[in-house]
Amino acid sequence: MLFNSLTFLVFFLIILIMYNFPLEWKIRKSNLLIASYFFYGVWNPPFVLLLWLSTIVDWFVAKKIYQAKQRYIAKLLLLMSLAINIGVLSFFKYGIFFLDIFSSFMDTFGLSFQPPTWDIILPVGISFYTFQSLSYTFDIYYKKQKPCNSFLDFALFVTFFPQLVAGPIVKARQLIPQFTTPKFSTLKNLYWGTIFMTLGLFQKIILADMLLGPTANIVFSHPESISRMEAWLGVLAFSGQILSDFAGYTTTAIGIALCLGFKLPKNFNYPYAAIGFSDFWRRWHISLSSWLKEYLYFPLGGNRKNQVRTLINLMLTMLIGGLWHGANWTFVIWGALHGFYLIMEKILLFATPEEIRKIKSLRIATGILTFILVLIAWVFFRSPDITSAITLIDSMFGANSQAVPILNSMNIAFTIVTMILMLAFHSYMRNRELIVIISNAPIWLISIIWSLLIAIIIFSQGSNDAFIYFQF
Repeated sequence: MLFNSLTFLVFFLIILIMYNFPLEWKIRKSNLLIASYFFYGVWNPPFVLLLWLSTIVDWFVAKKIYQAKQRYIAKLLLLMSLAINIGVLSFFKYGIFFLDIFSSFMDTFGLSFQPPTWDIILPVGISFYTFQSLSYTFDIYYKKQKPCNSFLDFALFVTFFPQLVAGPIVKARQLIPQFTTPKFSTLKNLYWGTIFMTLGLFQKIILADMLLGPTANIVFSHPESISRMEAWLGVLAFSGQILSDFAGYTTTAIGIALCLGFKLPKNFNYPYAAIGFSDFWRRWHISLSSWLKEYLYFPLGGNRKNQVRTLINLMLTMLIGGLWHGANWTFVIWGALHGFYLIMEKILLFATPEEIRKIKSLRIATGILTFILVLIAWVFFRSPDITSAITLIDSMFGANSQAVPILNSMNIAFTIVTMILMLAFHSYMRNRELIVIISNAPIWLISIIWSLLIAIIIFSQGSNDAFIYFQF
């Protein structure tokens, strides 16, 4: 069920009405849990069983970890949870990928291995809810919280429908405590919730699908024989498309949750205004980068070891972060590029005096370079294979005398104007909060802008395209 569909609007209105019936909090939470299972089951009902598996395994294993007297027993239980959760994730998401790697490895020794033909359907959102459920087990193991007393609350945490299939990836200690006390859809919550839903749907339907998506799709479908300008325009369009699509989902999810009285963490903070790559990853997909930092980078040793070990930990974290996105070498290279960027940044920062780092012109140049290098990495993220990615990069940096124009004037105009406005907005909002700006603006101005956005969404007759991150 897509947020950008009439079906979801009807579904949400029904849930909102039922949620505010004057019933016991436990009953209302149960209704919310059932609604979440229904929301997920619409895609493929049998996959609800995988949700139950993650829920039941981590519920019981976490309790046993907390009760364990010896540390090695707790560690074995943690490994059990990891084996089951990551095992299921690996089977559905990486099974064919690993078989292909094994087949190539055997070929190097002259041994023929033909992997079986699998017809595996990837359960939507499996990477998101697997990491979310595991965060609870990790927190119990590291004694950051005590086990939840209510199985209902834990099941709702794993399955909460606004952010179930594409995040943000919420930690147990952020969401479970909110389920302990009754929540209602107050006028304030509905006001802010619907504002965020409007902003999120505008990003998805108008920016991602209508203005930027067509240009990106054309260029990435024809990476060869295109001009340098069109190659850069296509990559630029995708940078705006992926941000607007993903940020559109999570902004809508935050708004939906807020309408129900719950607060989800911010997942994006104007990443294209980042100055350096550490700053970029504090602003892009914040919930994933936070998860990787807390449950992977720090356990590997973080920056507590020597400098070489710190750089290795950074690269390993980014490689796994890239692989999390999909079973393709292009995602591994995307993660490796960001790992390389972070390593080079660490080395340069170590060698650069602090007073030089504060020079305004240098910071502006660093921000521009950061964005350009992010664009290059996006080529691998979006391309179906490495060959296509290299071909497009060659078009971006080479002179192609045989180039045939593939973009019309409308594609070019939409991309240039949209991205100029987006980058300017990110720059302006770099150290500002949207909630503060909206709160301080006159209500008449907010009403006009809000009404205009809703009208544009309604009359756009969007394509109802699935969110890009559903495939991850």
